Parts: sequence; C-alpha cells; structure tokens
Amino acid sequence: VFRTVTTGSIESVHTGRIPLMLQPLRNSLDMWHYLIFLWSYCENVLIIRTQSSKTQFCFVIVANFFLFFYLKGGRHVDYVVDQIVGKLIEVVKKKNKAGVSVKPFQVKNHIWVFINCLIENPSFDSQTKENMTLQPKSFGSKCQLSEKFFKAASNCGIVESILNWVKFKAQTQLNKKCSSVKHSKIKGIPKLDDANDAGGKHSLDCTLILTEGDSAKSLAVSGLGVIGRDRYGVFPLRGKILNVREASHKQIMENAEINNIIKIVGLQYKKSYEDPESLKTLRYGKIMIMTDQDQDGSHIKGLLINFIHHNWPSLLKHGFLEEFITPIVKASKNKQELSFYSIPEFDEWKKHMENHKAWKIKYYKGLGTSTAKEAKEYFADMERHRILFRYAGPEDDAAITLAFSKKKIDDRKEWLTNFMEDRRQRRLHGLPEQFLYGTATKHLTYNDFINKELILFSNSDNERSIPSLVDGFKPGQRKVLYTCFKRNDKREVKVAQLAGSVAEMSAYHHGEQALMMTIVNLAQSFVGSNNVSLLQPIGQFGTRLHGGKDAASPRYIFTMLSPLARLLFPAVDDNLLKFLYDDNQRVEPEWYIPIIPMVLINGAEGIGTGWACKIPNYDTREIVNNVRRMLDGLDPHPMLPNYKNFKGAIQELGQNQYVVSGEIFVVDRNTVEITELPVRTWTQVYKEQVLEPMLNGTEKTPALISDYKEYHTDTTVKFVVKMTEEKLAQAEAAGLHKVFKLQTSLTCNSMVLFDHMGCLKKYETVQDILKEFFDLRLNYYGLRKEWLIGMLGAESTKLNNQARFILEKIHGKIAIENKSKRDLIQMLVQRGYESDPVKAWKEAQEKAAEEEEMQNLNDDNSSSSGSTSGPDFNYILNMSLWCLTKEKVEEIIKQRDTKGKDLGDLKRKSSSDLWKEDLAAFIEELEKVEAQEREDVLAGMTGKPIKGKVGKPKVKKLHLEETMPSPFGRRIVPQITSAMKADASKKLLKKKKGDLDTSAIKLEFDEEFGGTPIEGPGEELLNTSGPVIKTPKPKREKKEPGDGGGGSLVLFWHSVALMMLPDLSNNEPARKQPKRASIIIIELENQSWFFRNGKIPTR
Repeated sequence: VFRTVTTGSIESVHTGRIPLMLQPLRNSLDMWHYLIFLWSYCENVLIIRTQSSKTQFCFVIVANFFLFFYLKGGRHVDYVVDQIVGKLIEVVKKKNKAGVSVKPFQVKNHIWVFINCLIENPSFDSQTKENMTLQPKSFGSKCQLSEKFFKAASNCGIVESILNWVKFKAQTQLNKKCSSVKHSKIKGIPKLDDANDAGGKHSLDCTLILTEGDSAKSLAVSGLGVIGRDRYGVFPLRGKILNVREASHKQIMENAEINNIIKIVGLQYKKSYEDPESLKTLRYGKIMIMTDQDQDGSHIKGLLINFIHHNWPSLLKHGFLEEFITPIVKASKNKQELSFYSIPEFDEWKKHMENHKAWKIKYYKGLGTSTAKEAKEYFADMERHRILFRYAGPEDDAAITLAFSKKKIDDRKEWLTNFMEDRRQRRLHGLPEQFLYGTATKHLTYNDFINKELILFSNSDNERSIPSLVDGFKPGQRKVLYTCFKRNDKREVKVAQLAGSVAEMSAYHHGEQALMMTIVNLAQSFVGSNNVSLLQPIGQFGTRLHGGKDAASPRYIFTMLSPLARLLFPAVDDNLLKFLYDDNQRVEPEWYIPIIPMVLINGAEGIGTGWACKIPNYDTREIVNNVRRMLDGLDPHPMLPNYKNFKGAIQELGQNQYVVSGEIFVVDRNTVEITELPVRTWTQVYKEQVLEPMLNGTEKTPALISDYKEYHTDTTVKFVVKMTEEKLAQAEAAGLHKVFKLQTSLTCNSMVLFDHMGCLKKYETVQDILKEFFDLRLNYYGLRKEWLIGMLGAESTKLNNQARFILEKIHGKIAIENKSKRDLIQMLVQRGYESDPVKAWKEAQEKAAEEEEMQNLNDDNSSSSGSTSGPDFNYILNMSLWCLTKEKVEEIIKQRDTKGKDLGDLKRKSSSDLWKEDLAAFIEELEKVEAQEREDVLAGMTGKPIKGKVGKPKVKKLHLEETMPSPFGRRIVPQITSAMKADASKKLLKKKKGDLDTSAIKLEFDEEFGGTPIEGPGEELLNTSGPVIKTPKPKREKKEPGDGGGGSLVLFWHSVALMMLPDLSNNEPARKQPKRASIIIIELENQSWFFRNGKIPTR
C-alpha cells in the first residue's frame, strides 16, 4: 500500500521508500479529487484523477542506474495497455446510453500508464532503443491484472471522464444535424405540405399538423380548404416515432422521422427555449397532433410529448403542443346527429337514452373513415376539435417520466395496478368509466393525458401481450378460436382465408400478417411449441429445425379445428361466457373457460408495458391427474416443466429455476452421438453456432472435433460426432454436456397473468396458478349445472306440451279446424298450455345477462317487447300432420321421457362429477390423436428404396433405426454442478433483495404473433463458451534474466506515458527481483497540452 507525502516521495509501507523528486507534482496535490492505492503480489497501482490538465509533471529517478526516454513504446506497452483499455471499454459500453462507439485509441487519450517491470533480454528495432520489439511470450514473465485492479481502475474517474467525452461528442453530432439559420423554404422532405408563412416573420403564428399516416394527411389537407394554408402545414408520420428517452445516440441520429420534424420546425438541440424570445428562431410556433382516436393514436401523442419533453422541456411551458380530436362514434336519427369523442361517453349516452337501438350507430376507428365533407366540418368548428395542452407544474414532468422512463418500471407497475383496481371497482359498483373529451373540454394537462388516456394504451398493450390465466389466450388467439367455433368447418380451410374470416367476424384491427402467424402458431406441434395444438397443421407449419420459421406461406397451408378443441372448450360453457362488443358487433368472449389450465399446457410468453410473462409448458396428463386429486380433496403433486416429445431431462436447480439438458451418448473411443437438444435450441442453429466452430476452430480456440454427420429428421435429432480419443477423454472429464453446450437454464420468475377480473397478477408458483384456475372452473361447473337444469327443464316441458297436444287431438279433446289463430291461442291458454318454454327461458337468460352487463335500469325494451308479442304457441301449432302418426307420437313421447331422465340424472350429479366426465372424454380422445401422430411419424421414416432414373443412383429413404440412438452407446447422465447451484442461489438472493428485475418494459407496441418460439440456443446458456481443450505443449525452460533486463525505461507513447523501472522495493540487484509489474494509471481530463505533434513537452 502506497501513501503520498508532501516531501515529494512515495512511501511503500511494506517495502520502504522510493526517493522521487516530485516538487512540481506537489504543487498540484490540491487539484486531485481522490487517490486510490492498491497493492498485491502482482501489481502496485496508483490511480489519480485531476481537475486540471494544465499541470506539468517532471519525474527524476534517483538510483544507481541511468534514465532512458523512449518515444515509440513497444510490445511490452501494448501487452499491458490492451488489457486495461479492453476492460475499460467493457465498462464504458455498459454505461454508455448515448450509443456512441468508443475505440481503444479514444480511451488511451484519457489515461497515463506507468509500468515498472523486468524483461528478459529485451530486443529493439534500432540502437537508439526507442521501440522494444520482443514478443510477449519471450518476456520471461506474465502480467495478468486482477479483477481488484480493474474494479479500482473503473471507479477512479476514468470511466466518468470517457462518458462525459462521449456525451459531448454525441451532443456535438446532434447539433450538426440542426440548422442554426431559420429558412423560409426547406427542401428534401417528402410529403411535407409547408405553411406559406413558415420561417418568416409570422412563423410563431404557424402550426404544423403531424398526422398519423397518409390517409390522415388527406383529411387534414381537405380541412385546410376551410382555414387556409398560410398558417398551417401538414406532415404525415410513418407510424410511431422513437422513444428518445431510452434510445441510443445512433438510433436518434439515424431516425429520419425525428430528423425531419427537427428540420421542419427549426429546433436546435443546443437551445433550451426558456426565453420566449428564442421561440422566434423556430419555423413553427406550435405542433398540432392529429391521430386516430384509438389507443395506438394515444401512444403516438405520448411519444411526441415525450420527444419534446426530453429534449426541450421548456417548450411545454410555452403551450407548444396541442391536439386535434375527431369523433370516434356518431349516432344519427332522422336529421339529428350526435358525435362522441370517447367510448365511455358513448356508453353513458346509451344508458340514459331510451330506445337507443333505433339510432344508427357508426364507429370511426381511424381518421381515414371520415369523408372530405366531414373533414371540412371538423376544421370549420376548430374551437371544438382543437385541445390545448397546458403545463400545470412538476406533476406533469413526473407523469411523462413515469410513462416513458426505463428507470420507472416499478412505479409504472404500481400505476397500472391502481388503474386496473379502480376499473374493477367501477364495474362492480356500476360506476361510469372516466373520459377526457367532454363537450366543454378546451384544454388538457399533461398529467391528465398520461393518467386518463395514455394509460389506456399501456393497459391494452398488456392485454395484447400477456395472456389470461383462465384460457391462456391473448386476444388475437382468442379471436381465432372464436371464429373457428363459429365457422365450425368440417373441411380444411386455407390459413390466409381463415385470417380474413377472423378479421371480419371478430373485428380484428391489426395487421393480417400477425394474425396469420397467430394461426400458424396455434397449429404447430414440434418439440418446444405446443403440448396440445388446438388447430390441425395440414401442410408445412414449421419444424424444430428452424424453430417454426420454416413454415410455408399462409396461402399454401390449411388448417381446421382439432378434435380436442371442443373437448377442452365444451360448447355448453359458451352460454355462461361474457361476450364482448366491438364496432357494435358481438365478438369473442372476455375469456373462454377450458376444462384444464391451457396456460400451463402450452405455456405463455409476452412483454407488455411494465410487465412481462414467461411460463413453460407442463405435461397434460400430469395436470389432469392433479385436477382429479384436487376434486377428491387432495393436494396436487409438484410438477416440473415438460415439453411434448422432448427426450432430454429437466431438473430443478432452485426455486423456480431449472436446468434443461439434451442427450449425448459415447459410442466408442472416438465417437459420440447427440440425440436431443435443450428445449428451443433449434437443430440448424445448434449446427451452425456450436458444431461448426468446433469443427473448424476459431482464432482463440482450436478445432475440437474432426467430423460430424447428420441423421436427424424434422422431429428427431441425431448428430454423430467424431473426435480424437485424447480429446474425447478430456471432454468427458470436463463434462460432455458442458463441452457441447447441451444445457440451458429455465427460470419461472415472471409468471404474470390476467386473472378472471381482468387484473394483472404475479404468481409465485405453478401450483398457485393451478389452484386459482381450479376454484374458478369448479364454480363454473356449478353454473353450468344450473344452466343445464333450466334448459333441460324447458325442453322437457316443451316436449310434454307437444305430446299432450297430439294425444288430445287424437282423442278428440281439442278441435282446431276452422278457428282463428286468436281463438286457438286463447283455447291453449285456458287448457294450461305454456308459451314456448325454451324460447321463454332463453329470453329470460338473455335479459338477465343484458341487465347485469349494461346495468341499464331505464332501458325496458325487452320487457315491453315481451308484453306486446303475447304468448308463443308456434312450437305446437306449426307441427306438421306427420306428428299425428303413431310413429311420430311414440318418438315425441320417447324424447320427452329421455329429457326427463337426463334431467333427473343431472340433478343427482355434483359439479365434480361433471368435471370428471369431461376429463375422461378428453383423455380418451387425446390417446387416439397421439396414436395417430405416432403412426404418421413412423410412416414418414420407413419405406423401400426409391427407383432412380436410368444412369442415376437410387435414392433411399431414411430408415427408422438410422434416426434412433445407437444401442451400443453409453448414456451420459446430465449433472448439476456446484457452480450451477451457486449461480442459482445468487440469483435467488438478488431476487429477494429486489435487485433482480424480472420484469421487462416495452414502450412501443408490437403486434401480437402468438407464442412464437425463442430464437437461438435457449434462454440462457449455462456454459456459453465451454472449456478450451488444447493439445499439451512441451514446457519451456526458464531463463535467468540477462543484463539487458534491468534497464530503466521511461516511455511517452501517444497520449499514454509509460515508465519502466526495476523494482527497488528491497535492496537486491535488479536482475534478482521477482517477476512482477507495477502499473500506475493517471486519468487526465484533457491530454492535448501534454503532447503536441507527438513530441515530449519541454520540462
């Protein structure tokens, strides 16, 4: 350990004093920020940070040797400096949010390095000894810097100085993108309709309208015909702009949308615009945002607000932003027309408007729905459609930061959780939803916009990205299943055609490509995809070779419902579901209610706003058995993740942490077989990223294997790998799973799902998910029983009335000939016949559901229509004469008796009995489906040789035995090492302390693609590099240091100064010193003073 003293020397506590004349340096001690002193066996380190670079340093060595200066450095300098610079660059990259690339020479400009070392027999390129050329392998010793040294070097201020320089460089580059001169005309920006007065003396009165797409621009241009083009310009945005708060410098520099906005408005990064006078340098005094009145339109508004707030927060205080709103719903009747600017406002109107169904309702999902005539009407009433954003104080700043800053993940979770709970309470108590744009709304604070409008997008983003616990579906998947149930196709249909039907029947508003990929993913069945596919893959839907990315075009593949689909989602349960409405159209339910938790069967993945979900697959039969145990009052057995047809092993590593291992066999002394890969490690990716580098070697790692052959199919894996006997022995000693990267980790720390009330909830264990599903599903079996009892009772009554009427007619008790319909109805009522029981029961159910859903106490349309229509006896009077025949009478009586028996049987059954029956039927069909799948796989692997053409060899199909593991192989059992357990414990400890962030953030919307498998070799490779197995080399005999090894060298190299000294920590001669090095790093804020034109400054 060193300490500085004011007499101009550095004292070693362990080894005595090295006399140095540091008078000039002593005068600069008051400018040092802090000193860090470290000492170890291999290095003595002094790290100094200075405030000023205008300090001259003069070092005079007083000892029994000469002082040498070398200008060109040498390989000994590169050897040490490269280690330091490489480590510093790693640290800088992690902290460099600006995204500016940092190169080694730029890091060297911020450091001085002094080296005290001994070199055996140094060689130079000339007699002046200015550049040492000796190779590092011949130094006679090694200098491997410790992690402690690197940590001290990273914390002494060097990294901060580099980052400040990076920030300055980034800001300089951004400033170059901006023009400092206001232009009245700008060129080179396509699709810009510039205001005539923009850039002139009236520029502050000009408004730039930013629209969502070209169709919205057409609407705005139509409106400009009313207000004129002198003070209004229009520019269309291509989708959503970048979230600049979390973007890198490179992303901002290369983003054409942002650069265009800056150029059009005349913004400059170097200005803050706090002074109102500085606004006169802008080409436009305001920006008006004109987007669709949907949630994605709200997100675009928020991103634009975030863009201005992050770079020029003062502009918000000057009223720089405003928005143009358009109706989202219009209701018309006769010549009366009402416009609504939010769905909650429209719902409130429906609740208080009697006979609202008599009105014609039109939904405006996008600006493109409005006509040119309507556009002129909007702009003519500018005061109603223009909403000003007002700055209300620090709460506005906090709200914007909350919505878009990556540092606010936990706060954003709490924000969304409170919103969902508030919405749930409002629905429970029948309170209306909040909405912003009422009739009297003229202005809006940023805080209100974030908390009442943008939060709807954030919540909908989560709804589109994170599945429901109840059915395991995201909305897009649910819409596909709803359409398939509604179509009930008995024949296969093209995926592309089905996607069109989904968009039509379920009001799907996003891209068709995303929808088609959702359909494909629901049908995939390869290892790592679905354990139970709800759609049949008729065609090439992708394989484990490429992780499903090798699926054919949706135009060429077909699908239809799996026979298991309706067994998992019984049709009778549809009567209990709450169906949604979109564009005044009945669409899919809020969620389906399967007989087993599909979210555990097929797993789930998704990244929303503030929340992320990742749940692995579990074995279908194991879940069914656990449900049966719970029905019998027993606790469920613990479950491990399980993937259909996966032949490897999944072992528990810690709490919610697992190790997924492939299969490898040793066949003989120089051959191994790989017959299974970790889940979601795709065959082609493994071949290219693991086996090819092992075969060809890399710059740092020699080749490990000599050859490999492939015998796998689209469903199985088999690599036969050849390697030398010596390397196989070394690989087996190191662990074959580790060497061949056949182990990945699987964590379940982000099991976040929407519960049945529509609130996000994090589940700690898979048993928690199973138990919550069990309680809900058991309750719905009770509701199903009640519904069936009512329905069977109504059907039994109907059949009883029909049979009674026929018998009374046959026996002459009723005469219907030559009577009016009114008289017949009156006669049937008098004789005790009931109005259609089934119809009456269904109407009662629908009315109750509508009243519960709408909570519309004032709307009595249903009751009034029921009273005026009178009793319905069509089910009796419309029976044909065939019903009077003996056979028909017997059939109706038999049906009546059967319904009565079924009703009695149902009443005797419990909810658990109904559930067990469904489980038994599902397992029976599952056995048939899986048996057919096995037959199809075997049929594709066996066969006779195919005859070739004349002169061409015959092509032989791959036989089954060629794809199976060798019967002579020795299986290598995957091991869980102590290092894996320690790593798992470390992660668990961090999680408990709250340091492990298991949530992700997505600030820009990506359309849902269903359960697309992960690309690459799994979630996290436990052994990303594997051991480097090298052929042993003969040991090199050590040499005693020669006379040339004790020279004293002082080198000034570029902006790095290096001093090479013999270690004088004890009084022994230099040549007998231990082989160690001392490194001193001095960080300087500016090195331009020290070296001019590559010369040493005058002392």
